Amino acid sequence: MTSLSYVLPIRTRPGDAPPGELTDYLRWLSERAEVIVVDGSDPEAFRSHHERWSAHATHVPPDEDIRCRNGKVVGVLTGLRVARRDLVVVADDDVRYDDEALARLEALLAGADLVRPQNHFDPLPWHARWDTARILLNRSVASDHPGTLGVRRSFLRSIGGYDGDVLFENLELVRTVAAAGGRVVEAPDLFVRRRPPTLARFLEQRPRQAYDDWAQPVRFAAFLATAPLAVAVARRRPALLAVGAASVVLAASVGRIRRGGRRVFDPVSPWLAPLWVVERAILSWLAFGRRVFGGGCPYAGTVIRRAATPPRELRRRFRTSVG
Repeated sequence: MTSLSYVLPIRTRPGDAPPGELTDYLRWLSERAEVIVVDGSDPEAFRSHHERWSAHATHVPPDEDIRCRNGKVVGVLTGLRVARRDLVVVADDDVRYDDEALARLEALLAGADLVRPQNHFDPLPWHARWDTARILLNRSVASDHPGTLGVRRSFLRSIGGYDGDVLFENLELVRTVAAAGGRVVEAPDLFVRRRPPTLARFLEQRPRQAYDDWAQPVRFAAFLATAPLAVAVARRRPALLAVGAASVVLAASVGRIRRGGRRVFDPVSPWLAPLWVVERAILSWLAFGRRVFGGGCPYAGTVIRRAATPPRELRRRFRTSVG
């Protein structure tokens, strides 16, 4: 048994697959950590989940007094209220830790306020390889954004939590802890398995992930420029497109070998990186249109305008609150 609490915010929808495999995981996990499932599903699904999970986890609905647009944040903040331990794992419902990853995360959290591990997909259908290309490109230049984080409960509660009216909630959490003076540890060699989404869910995620780039203006501008630039190059010097594609594959390959990535990342996914860049270049314009003409990105029955709060604004807020 570790000294960890494990917070799993979840909200299933009609037609989602029965949670049999997740039940097995929660049973395994309950022998190693305090498990808290914050379930925002409809009443019928909630009752079914309670029958399955209450023997292995504290299964509760989101607290009604926490009001924000992003339901996952409501689930996380509710779970932090319930957790009895200071070191907390926050994870999406497709994340699957093993003993080694839990022990490593616990050790890193002993000297940190937030730890960012590295997800990898297993198994690898074609659309998971496609999304792995994105992961590898992120790893080649900075850090990837996983579906799980380790946080110190006492620190997060001392700063009043984090903003739930944003789309890119994990980045918001990381930025908030850093802006408040917390110690953020990047762990790109702490590999945590993630089950791939269904193909339908993968396709649904494409526009939302593109909208997340509003939180990183330089990156977003680069992708907006990519499509018109590629069209101009194709007209004048089409051979340069092949050079550009090769450079993208090379960058993804660097991300694959960085910090022991060959242990979990396959050699095929880097070759899909140019296709992922084309996808993001096109969908960035959709994200632009949604912000300018639609007021934001549709999400779980609402519309969220902000992807995440700029770091400088968060730092200003904390300076003002201290002063």
